[in-house]
Amino acid sequence: MELQGHRGARGLRPENTLPGIAHTLALGVDAVEFDVGLTADGVVVVHHDQTLSALTSVDGAPAAPGDPMWPYVGRRIRELTLAQVKTVDSGVRRPDDPLDPFTLTQLPLPGTPVATLQEVCRLIRCAPTVRLCVELKTDPSWPDAEVGEFTATVARVLNGHGLLSRSRLLGFDWRFLKHARRLAPRMGRVALAEPPTLGTEWLAGGDPARPVASAFAAGATVYSPQYTILDEDVVRESVELGMPVTVWTVNEPEEMERFIRMGVSAIVSDYPDRLRIVAGEQGLNLPRRYRTREAVFF
Repeated sequence: MELQGHRGARGLRPENTLPGIAHTLALGVDAVEFDVGLTADGVVVVHHDQTLSALTSVDGAPAAPGDPMWPYVGRRIRELTLAQVKTVDSGVRRPDDPLDPFTLTQLPLPGTPVATLQEVCRLIRCAPTVRLCVELKTDPSWPDAEVGEFTATVARVLNGHGLLSRSRLLGFDWRFLKHARRLAPRMGRVALAEPPTLGTEWLAGGDPARPVASAFAAGATVYSPQYTILDEDVVRESVELGMPVTVWTVNEPEEMERFIRMGVSAIVSDYPDRLRIVAGEQGLNLPRRYRTREAVFF
């Protein structure tokens, strides 16, 4: 079974950042999951939301004096250039909920810029056994041609670093599956699912009443539901179709044990350190740890 860090290790370090991913590699995982968007000048950047989120981003100075787009936080990434995005600090968390658990466990790293996919690829090349799980942040409002362009751009970056065979593309907007299968058939294709996205518009025309079969028909190689909607019947149906099951986001040890017993192929967690402990207690082989320069400094 694979151990996957969610947004790097969101519970421990700022999410979707180079130091966060480096810390995840140092803990020891089989795969690192992170989210990507596309800037106005065509650069793939690592960020969870389609807008620069006020939860994980703080404005610095404008990229140029008098820039009418500044402040940038709250703007769509597709409206901003890489230079503008790079001025934002993504090393802090500003919860809108005082009970946000991550503020209690996450080490702030002020001054951490938004990473690019290129930078993540350079970092992770030092960890040759670790997979990249790259989530494409699109939704049904995107024209299909733009979904295809985004998918192609991400695939080009991964291919440029020789990482296609170690990568999987993920998405809730299942239209990306057909583009990924055409553009890079060697890459894994992960159909994400949660209750708000189990509608025809998200499932590339699939049947919401039969999401596992619809994911397979759309071209998925892995089915990945939120933990709240995963049960043994879903695992059985997916495996019978030849699709391993990855479950997200599992942070409590008791739940980790339950899904291991259920036979999932991978667990995604904000706390990969907890996941390693549980996996070890269950007698599973643990992945190698990789110490990087970023992990040393952060």
